[in-house]
Amino acid sequence: MKLFIIIGAINALLSVGLGAFGAHALENRVEPKYLETWNTAVQYQMFHATGILIIGILMGTLPPTGLLSWAGWLMVAGIIFFSGSLYILSLTGVSILGAITPIGGVAFLAAWICLIIAAIRVL
Repeated sequence: MKLFIIIGAINALLSVGLGAFGAHALENRVEPKYLETWNTAVQYQMFHATGILIIGILMGTLPPTGLLSWAGWLMVAGIIFFSGSLYILSLTGVSILGAITPIGGVAFLAAWICLIIAAIRVL
């Protein structure tokens, strides 16, 4: 599906830009633990941007299944909740945001489970 390829590419672009921002603009401006947290957010965003791209490609080549769509949207939600909360935490130091992060982690896990089930059913 073209939409997931576009969303995946946008997230990959953002991940590269946010990674560069963290390396250049945040260094020596935030505590090292928050820079490490920022880098974790960037890594997970890029991993799942790649996953979204793959899902978009699979949707164009495999028989239709709602599981692929679910996987894609769950990865998008995971990026928003997991990476997004870590970005905000890194910039603000508001630790309560750490409570939101696991929601994104669960969304990532559910997305990969959907992809596994789709592969078992379709391939």
